[in-house]
Amino acid sequence: MTTMRILALIGILAMSGGPVRGAEEASGGPRVLQDHHGTVKSLAFSPDGRLLASGSRDKTIKLWDPTSGKLLRTLDGHTADIYCVAFSRDQSLLASGADDHTARLWDAKAFQPLRTLSGHDDTVWWVAFSPDQKQLASASSDLTVRLWDVRGSGPNRVLRTNHTARIKGVVWLNATTIATASSDKTIRFWDVATGQQQAVLEGHTGGIETLALSPGGDLLASSGEDATVRLWDVAQRKLLRTMEGHVGEVNAVTFSPDGRTVASGCKDKTVKLWDVASGQLKRTLTGHTGRIESLAFSPDGKTLASGGGGGDTSVRLWNLAAESR
Repeated sequence: MTTMRILALIGILAMSGGPVRGAEEASGGPRVLQDHHGTVKSLAFSPDGRLLASGSRDKTIKLWDPTSGKLLRTLDGHTADIYCVAFSRDQSLLASGADDHTARLWDAKAFQPLRTLSGHDDTVWWVAFSPDQKQLASASSDLTVRLWDVRGSGPNRVLRTNHTARIKGVVWLNATTIATASSDKTIRFWDVATGQQQAVLEGHTGGIETLALSPGGDLLASSGEDATVRLWDVAQRKLLRTMEGHVGEVNAVTFSPDGRTVASGCKDKTVKLWDVASGQLKRTLTGHTGRIESLAFSPDGKTLASGGGGGDTSVRLWNLAAESR
């Protein structure tokens, strides 16, 4: 066999299976992590950036080393699609929520289950730890937000909202106030202690898919079925600007750690990076072969993780420094 034929055969073999990942990285593309067998609905980096958690419709949570791309552990326990994962600020805990109507707490260091939080009557779409990490808020299609005592020693409470459709997102604005986003096209602010509604933010013309709070706590970003990303002033409780450019449902939105960029992921298979100050589009990332369902920035802001759906079950890690060159 000639040298040229040998080199050609090596090239063909390198393009099958795992080495495709290396080829994409070599050409400046994202690192591709493949092990899920269903849509990747949620992503979260640990606060120190050493772990990346992914929750999927394959009923598993996977923990990755984002530096090497190595799969470290698969967590089983949920009995239905997993829609959300979140680390506590001290990174001792990982929380998840699923279509089995439960939220769960995991030991994020030992990779072991700790508690199953039962009480919702429908899908749990989002979980969020309180600023003091003593409570976990879970948002559900049953139109409630449940506030769980993380230590398991105190009372748990139910906030019965006046949303008229499933609650897709919840964030803590501060120690006493949460915001919820719903398929009823509204964002609502709630007093945690009393359960009283404080404000209603309207502007989306389709159901809201997700919600994110800026690192400084002064802005909210929302995205929805109306193909838009919207920025809201938390203190003034008003819409600041609308970012348009996606074609289709925008399923994911998140702020960069420095608060200057908002990333959005869409059914149109693209990730877009927007300038927070101006609302202008900075960059579009392409490579997913299906819709994008989840996003997460690494704590240092250098890497953006995206999770696929619509037949694309990959997690992709974008080196934003390299992408900007």
